[in-house]
Amino acid sequence: MKALILAAGYATRLYPLTKDFPKPLLEVSKKPIIDHILAKLQVLPDIDQIFVVTNNKFIPHFRKWEKKLRGSKRVFLVNDLTRTIKTRRGAIGDMNFVINKKGIRDDLLVVGGDNLFSEGLERFVSFARAKKNPVIGVYNIKKKSEAGKYGVIKLGRQNRLLDFKEKPQDPDSALIAMCLYYFPRKKIGLVKQYLESKTDKRDATGFYIDWLRKKEKVFGFVFGGIWYDIGDRKFLKEADKRFSA
Repeated sequence: MKALILAAGYATRLYPLTKDFPKPLLEVSKKPIIDHILAKLQVLPDIDQIFVVTNNKFIPHFRKWEKKLRGSKRVFLVNDLTRTIKTRRGAIGDMNFVINKKGIRDDLLVVGGDNLFSEGLERFVSFARAKKNPVIGVYNIKKKSEAGKYGVIKLGRQNRLLDFKEKPQDPDSALIAMCLYYFPRKKIGLVKQYLESKTDKRDATGFYIDWLRKKEKVFGFVFGGIWYDIGDRKFLKEADKRFSA
């Protein structure tokens, strides 16, 4: 299995912190956000390679970070060759770029570089392996009023994904989609198929998942513990406080 960390965004909501510095390298509990993610990937025995995709503007920062890495699994940086918000590939575009550039033909675990979660990934991977279909990470945010800021989902029998709505005004569930995905090797080609469908929705991964669930069985794995999508300073501060504790 390969792992891919998406770290090519420009994080405008965190300006000026991220105007010239990548969000995944901002610190939470005295270490970069991406280090928290890597720690969970490093202990998974099924993973043999970890890729981090970033952009041409921020790759110098990641190269400095890479020199300090320690772990049994090698981390490979991938430059998506973009330098501005207008030219960015988007999350789905970056996934497709890495799959093609690195010739990935294996099961793929994808994690957003700004997703912080306390629970390990072992049970998620075991669940996904058993399903043999695409699986997304799900979190119960408890309050429906807060769920509308994210992709809201509905799960059915055996946790099959029945519905997905991106930032609905009136969410009917408190279950939200994390930026955490498992794609079995036989389904990886669907990323290219989605991009070839002439869609302009290449950034929010939720749009791809909504498209995918109409073509394939997609399942959700509900995580416990703490989860943060570091979208702005408020969540960055809260995450630092909770993970430090």
